[in-house]
Amino acid sequence: MVTASLVKELREKTGAGMMDCKKVLTETDGDLEKATELLRERGIAKAAKKSGRIAAEGLVEAYVSEDGKVGAAVEVNSETDFVAKNEEFKTFVMDVAKQIVKNNPATVEDLLAEPSIAEAGKTVKDILVEKIATIGENISIRRFARFETTNGLVEKYIHGDGKIAVLVNIENGNKELAKDICMQIAAARPEYVSREQVPAERLEKEKEILKAQTMNEGKPEAIAEKIVAGRINKFYEEVCLVDQEFVKDPSMKVSQILKDAKVVEFARLEKGEGIEKKEENFAEEVMKQLK
Repeated sequence: MVTASLVKELREKTGAGMMDCKKVLTETDGDLEKATELLRERGIAKAAKKSGRIAAEGLVEAYVSEDGKVGAAVEVNSETDFVAKNEEFKTFVMDVAKQIVKNNPATVEDLLAEPSIAEAGKTVKDILVEKIATIGENISIRRFARFETTNGLVEKYIHGDGKIAVLVNIENGNKELAKDICMQIAAARPEYVSREQVPAERLEKEKEILKAQTMNEGKPEAIAEKIVAGRINKFYEEVCLVDQEFVKDPSMKVSQILKDAKVVEFARLEKGEGIEKKEENFAEEVMKQLK
């Protein structure tokens, strides 16, 4: 069954019109992923990425050791953006980032069970529970990334007062270059460092969509194959860091900026990414209270 909420979700993900969304959802029996692919094949949906609505509050933060050899980025969520401005909350998030750098926990669960480096005699979870009580909102540590290097350099970048955190592990590069790469990742949202990292199934799926899209434009199959080969390069330029245009100088590729330097790995954490927040209808809530 195609519901209004499904149509709305598809519109938000693809930017396509309501009737187009309703039509493809009907054709695919309400399968959101298949409907998105169908819109792309028909050239209606331009977006290659299917990210969920970003609506959760909180902060992302990062910390790098003084020698630049170890770094961590973490996302801690709260219910409202007011909490993100709270100094007590900010301190807690930074303490968590430092904890991850020092102790290298494997999971969030392991992190919560660790003795806190900020307050003796308490676990990270103990302090989290205290913050929930004193601040008055539900707070959760959602995810983190940690990089460590012996030969290279770890650098961080925070954008928009804790909206986006980027962490980069780079070899044969200096601090200035690492910071530029961090800003590139924050702005251009790459998914992989290079083409070699793109999973084969992801590439094949993209080729299928591009071929269907091209043939729907009226091109013969033989010509469509050649057009797809050209368009797949555009896909690489979107998802692969080294193939992207450098945001500070679009006449150059990131690979040219790197020269002999190598990005080993990177993490980009965006506050609330992929979390769908419940929409409150305050008029309805007031009516319920009155009744």
